[in-house]
Amino acid sequence: MSELVGEDSKSAVVPAHIAIIMDGNNRWAKKKHLPSIAGHTAGAAAVRRTVEMAARSGVKVLTLFAFSSENWKRPKIEVDGLMTLFMRSLKKELKRLNEHKIRLEIMGDTSAFSDSLQRQIAETVEATKDNDQMTLVIAANYGGRWDITQAAKKIAEQVLSGELSLDEVNESSLGECMQLADLPEPDLLIRTSGEERISNFLLWQTAYSEFVFLPVLWPDFDQQHFDEALHIYQNRQRRYGGR
Repeated sequence: MSELVGEDSKSAVVPAHIAIIMDGNNRWAKKKHLPSIAGHTAGAAAVRRTVEMAARSGVKVLTLFAFSSENWKRPKIEVDGLMTLFMRSLKKELKRLNEHKIRLEIMGDTSAFSDSLQRQIAETVEATKDNDQMTLVIAANYGGRWDITQAAKKIAEQVLSGELSLDEVNESSLGECMQLADLPEPDLLIRTSGEERISNFLLWQTAYSEFVFLPVLWPDFDQQHFDEALHIYQNRQRRYGGR
């Protein structure tokens, strides 16, 4: 944890790791009688704002749920638009990430993406690997059940190979095979749009996270909403299963 700068928050702490389910792009576009891709484009601008807000506040890890493994079921024109937007954002934001010393990680099964998008992901991750101000994790083609399943497969392979005995299979060994194993677990999970569920996101990692659900649609998420989520978090008492 790091202290939140501000005269009203001398004793307040900023979560080391914030995860966000960025929900509401389509509803935002529909309200404005615009195509869905317009909502996703506005959502990308909200991502840029949020990365900057998190970095300024002293957050060490920011994880954003950009594309779930279930999102492939959406109309092809929307999925294609999202892939194009993802590619464009990676290219466009690289300079900004390096300027602010932000390291990029991608979490999820990227093998389903086009070869060109996979190359762009690899190039951007490589180009930012030495940055140490904040880690930005983009969850793309990610699902919490997929995450647990792939971890279980890794554990099974280690047992079959003799690298691990059955008695050594526990929460710790399984956790080491999960996505984000090298990072602190999320302290705070924010979901926008008013929906109050986690939609198969970080099922393992958010076991003791604080959840904050805000009614704002993601493209409209701004400093006021970010501060509101932090304020709610700072007024919670975290017990981690204790009293």
